[in-house]
Amino acid sequence: MRALLVQYDIAWEDKPRNHKHIRALLDSVPLLDNDLILLPEMFDTGFSLNLDITAHDAEESESFLRDLARERKAIVGGSISVLGPDGLGRNRFLAFDSAGERIAQYDKIHPFSFGRESERFAGGDSITTFDWAGTCVFPAICYDLRFPELFRAGIGRNAEVFTIVANWPSARQEHWRALCIARAIENQACVLALNRVGSDPHLDYAGGSIAVDPRGTIIAEGSSDREEVLVVPVDPEAVRRWREKFPALADRKDGEFWRQG
Repeated sequence: MRALLVQYDIAWEDKPRNHKHIRALLDSVPLLDNDLILLPEMFDTGFSLNLDITAHDAEESESFLRDLARERKAIVGGSISVLGPDGLGRNRFLAFDSAGERIAQYDKIHPFSFGRESERFAGGDSITTFDWAGTCVFPAICYDLRFPELFRAGIGRNAEVFTIVANWPSARQEHWRALCIARAIENQACVLALNRVGSDPHLDYAGGSIAVDPRGTIIAEGSSDREEVLVVPVDPEAVRRWREKFPALADRKDGEFWRQG
């Protein structure tokens, strides 16, 4: 099994340009069945709060993900902006399988209030998992990374691989790397974390997409300033062997324990 983490400079609020660019980047990677392809947070617009543009024709963004999954015979996932019935946006991760069927939908639970995301976007209220060739995958989005209890909830769903798609600013790049490694170690899980490079009208981004195994060993790590497709071998059996050999998760306390007293 392998994951493809597509790290690139997102063209600001330009869906057609980004769609064309993603296909060009993937053309350099030979096609294999059952790949897991990850695209960044708000993969075809950048982290824009302009819902009139980003959420307009969300079906176009969905169709791109669906068509790419069929073309590559892969699972393809990334987040887009959609408009909710309350007039607020949803930062929504979608994944499609090789038949073009939607297999996952997750709305970012933690809008980034420091970056004003919470002014235009409502947080989600549920988690999800999806199956990747017999492996349980739990998706999260950017700022979610700072909330370990979310990932513990994934363990409650038997998650073995965590995917994190992001537009994580370069000013806090050290936090990105440290937290990705921590989430892998504490949950004895594989972490596949994808960040963008380049800049938008407001922020700079330093890439550093990273894959970490359940022991905290770095499998692959992207550059800070270059577009690339990170090809990552993933061994779910390594997760299962480590959890069996070092069963730390069996000693965790549930929420009821912490509510006592």
